[in-house]
Amino acid sequence: MNIDEHGDRRGPRTRTVALAAVRGLALALISLPGAVLCFVLSAVSIALIPIGVGLVTTPWVLTGVRAFADRRRVLAAEWGGVRVPRAYRPLPADANPWARTFGMLGDPATWRDLRWLPADMTAGFVTALLPAALLCYPLEGFAIAAGLWRVLPDGYWYGFVPVTGQASALGAAALGAALLVAAYRLVPALLRGHFLLTRAVLGSGPGELAERVRVLTETRRDAVDTSAAELRRIERDLHDGAQARLIAMGMDLGTVEALLDKDPEQARQLLARARRSSADALDELRDLVRGIHPPVLAERGLGDAVRALALRLPVTTEVAVDLPGRAGAPVESAAYFAVSEVLANAVKHSGADRIWVDLHHADGSLRIAVTDNGRGGAVIGAGSGLAGIERRLGTFDGVLAVGSPAGGPTMVTMEIPCALS
Repeated sequence: MNIDEHGDRRGPRTRTVALAAVRGLALALISLPGAVLCFVLSAVSIALIPIGVGLVTTPWVLTGVRAFADRRRVLAAEWGGVRVPRAYRPLPADANPWARTFGMLGDPATWRDLRWLPADMTAGFVTALLPAALLCYPLEGFAIAAGLWRVLPDGYWYGFVPVTGQASALGAAALGAALLVAAYRLVPALLRGHFLLTRAVLGSGPGELAERVRVLTETRRDAVDTSAAELRRIERDLHDGAQARLIAMGMDLGTVEALLDKDPEQARQLLARARRSSADALDELRDLVRGIHPPVLAERGLGDAVRALALRLPVTTEVAVDLPGRAGAPVESAAYFAVSEVLANAVKHSGADRIWVDLHHADGSLRIAVTDNGRGGAVIGAGSGLAGIERRLGTFDGVLAVGSPAGGPTMVTMEIPCALS
């Protein structure tokens, strides 16, 4: 029994260590070229502003930098349990290139991103690579003790052990064993250290509270404007749709009343038309109510509502849900309509034939990932509707990250801080 219990404890720990090393290696391989590319493009684009070219390119480049930083924010929360706040100032949807360029350059968060890129390609690269290096380096010591020392050049050192013969090779193996024990204990913490470094550079610093209050004030103002626009849409739909049908149905019934004794056949035809009008009005009212708050969302929660949404799509969609409880109704509604918009974009624009949706709750946040195997190229603010989703999530201090290289696949990740009941 004791052996089994110790084995059970060692198994998850071993998987955690190995997973942290693999994730660190993946971060190192991605962060260095990604940070270099973003930094070079940003520097060149900003330098070209005086001659006018940068006015066109800078908003696109900085949007890409923000997407790169957002992806690291999501990974910091998912892989390291470290929240890196997002505090970009929203830009007017109809802003011209001049306003967009200088609006983004006037945002302190933009300069935090640009300061973070050199740090990520240097110290970030080292701290991401260190977990994998610490876990793999002991293997060299074991290989030296197993006979590799025979083919090594004179003066070879393994760590601080000079390898000159079998005895020193065994010393290298002993050092490798010590390093392996250290790796077993330290690798997950080292990966978390990488994300803590990311937060230290990418975070908002001493003025974070005031900055976040300002951002939340603006996102809530956007939410109020969106709600007002939604109310106007509902009024318009009621006026032009169900209300018009109900008025026509009332007129038909009045005519039926007048014709009932004079022309029963025509009265029956008008009654049949009134019945069809009532059915159409009922369908329109149901669609309208579903657009405001789907009944399945209120009755069965976010997971089942997204599954029902996926069943209506013309593209094969797999939904994985791991939610041990329910979030608040406003959060569920925001998440549902955000997923609905992302799925609609994927169906209309990506050319995908398969979509995957993953919903789970971890570290105090609802996390949603929507992935498709389409052509890629999705960018926040490029007319894809992603900017509206970003504003919707920002109302709840949420984060949107988009990874969509040319040729695909596209992965849209959303995170909303919330508690489950």
